[in-house]
Amino acid sequence: MKYVVNDGCIGCGLCASTCPEVFSIGDEGVAVAIQTEVPEEALKCAAEAKDGCPVGAIEEV
Repeated sequence: MKYVVNDGCIGCGLCASTCPEVFSIGDEGVAVAIQTEVPEEALKCAAEAKDGCPVGAIEEV
């Protein structure tokens, strides 16, 4: 499973603090997700980050 952050991101950093293995704040001040499959050990925190996004900017692909 992979995640992407769409253009709705407001750069609040919640996803990066919830699951830093998958999400980070990029140079443009908004979140980015790793380009590879989410590691097994990070699946739970990645799902929590998606569910906790205040603007729904994280999508599963």
